[in-house]
Amino acid sequence: MSESKIDLSGQNAVVTGGAAGMGLAIAQRLAASGANVCIWDLDWDAIDQAVAEISAVGAGTAFGAIGDVSDPDGVEDALAVTRERFDSIEIAINNAGISGPNIVSWEYPVADWQEVIAVDLVGTFLVSRAVIPLMLKNSYGRIVNIASVAGKEGNPNASAYSAAKAGVIGLTKSLGKELAATGVLVNCITPAAVHTAIFDQMTQEHIDYMRSKIPLGRFGLPEEVAAMVAWLCSAECSFSTGAVFDLSGGRATY
Repeated sequence: MSESKIDLSGQNAVVTGGAAGMGLAIAQRLAASGANVCIWDLDWDAIDQAVAEISAVGAGTAFGAIGDVSDPDGVEDALAVTRERFDSIEIAINNAGISGPNIVSWEYPVADWQEVIAVDLVGTFLVSRAVIPLMLKNSYGRIVNIASVAGKEGNPNASAYSAAKAGVIGLTKSLGKELAATGVLVNCITPAAVHTAIFDQMTQEHIDYMRSKIPLGRFGLPEEVAAMVAWLCSAECSFSTGAVFDLSGGRATY
């Protein structure tokens, strides 16, 4: 797909879960738009490979840090590594997430429920909490949270994921209002299913269900997500905050 020109030259970006899938596509698009990019993920081999791919499309700095977003200490450690290279952080993408098992709510294992909430929702809170003070120092920032259409509609057999993503939407709205007068804008996107490795965690029945709900008849592409995120990270996005941007192939009705 062709890319429109978005200028993020000289800006420093953090992308969580940036070593693969949507996160990697987003990191590549930000780098291609001129941003310096640090990806936070959990595996050094995956990080190294992703950094090489990001560096191939961008002229700025690209590197990675180990960061477990569900752990406050892990977030602080990743931020410390990032700050060794970045004097400031203008952009933060809360993309790291897991889907959890596909099972009815009353049989959902408690440990799995807690893990999904910890990564998908608490992780978004912890990363935002860590980077916002840095953005406030410069009276400028863009935070984009990756929610899901499941957070609007609730997917059967995916209650933890649906609840976590609904929480991300609520958190986005709260942060948007809290920061509205500061120059730091916070928005989220709600994709329908995007075909990435996260599908490996899902049953074929659940995958087929998700496709059947999309009027366009196909899953989204990581590059399509990255295109919307890149605009939300730009100075051109100047009058939207606490907003929810649909990316669902016609599935969402509100």
